[in-house]
Amino acid sequence: MPTVNVSVSSPLPPEEVLHILTDFGPSRAKAWAGVDDDHLKVHEQGDGWADVTEGNKIGWERERYVWDAAAGTVSAVTNDSNLWGPGSRWDYNLTPENGGTRVDITLQRHGKGIKGKLIGALLPLIGKKMIKAGVSGALRSS
Repeated sequence: MPTVNVSVSSPLPPEEVLHILTDFGPSRAKAWAGVDDDHLKVHEQGDGWADVTEGNKIGWERERYVWDAAAGTVSAVTNDSNLWGPGSRWDYNLTPENGGTRVDITLQRHGKGIKGKLIGALLPLIGKKMIKAGVSGALRSS
């Protein structure tokens, strides 16, 4: 099970970072490089949670997002995917820092099928750079 840990700093305050991480509207596909409009669907959403399918033609996943603004946490647990099996997840911890926010990210992946296992094997090599670029890009685009 590959696990990748990375931190990203943003000049945005934690409440704005939280909003970007949990905004599943039309701007999501523009902000997040790994999400396209054809693979973005909000199945259900409530106060502090959302059931969302997102991704692109290479890989998609249906995730249950849960967030707590007071604790500064967001988690996205994979329920279904063409690449990732049970136990796959994203965890974000938001910490105020120098007038902005430090975002500590943990990605856990359990490859499913040959393609998922191959991509999972590459994550320790390329995961930090990819995640940092993706999160930094989303935080800049808003």
